[in-house]
Amino acid sequence: MATQSKGSTSNGTSPKAKAQSSEKNQARAVAESAVDLPVGAVLTVTERITDLVEPFTDRSGAEKQLKSYRTQLRKQVKRTERRGTSARRRATTEARKTRNRVEREARKRQRTVETTLKRNRNELEQRVRKAVDLLPV
Repeated sequence: MATQSKGSTSNGTSPKAKAQSSEKNQARAVAESAVDLPVGAVLTVTERITDLVEPFTDRSGAEKQLKSYRTQLRKQVKRTERRGTSARRRATTEARKTRNRVEREARKRQRTVETTLKRNRNELEQRVRKAVDLLPV
């Protein structure tokens, strides 16, 4: 049976060697990440520029693309106009309903005031007549 020394592991590498190896792997990963990020960004930008420029490389492609843009813009404008029309109609309807409700309430209050005023005037006239009747002549 073989005996192991105090500082070694079962596979024959020391803890110090493992730590150095781990540090190397971390350093390699950081370095790779530092290189991969800008390379990936350049590739992404290149693809986007290609996608933007490609339709305009020949005249017919450019005309098709412009026609497509015009169609999309026309649809968007019509959609926006419809939304505006709907919003205006809703606001107008709501304003009309509110106006009608306020006018109805005002007429109701006016009738109440007129009725109360008429009743009070009649009551006052009756009291004045009674008071005049009670006066000695």
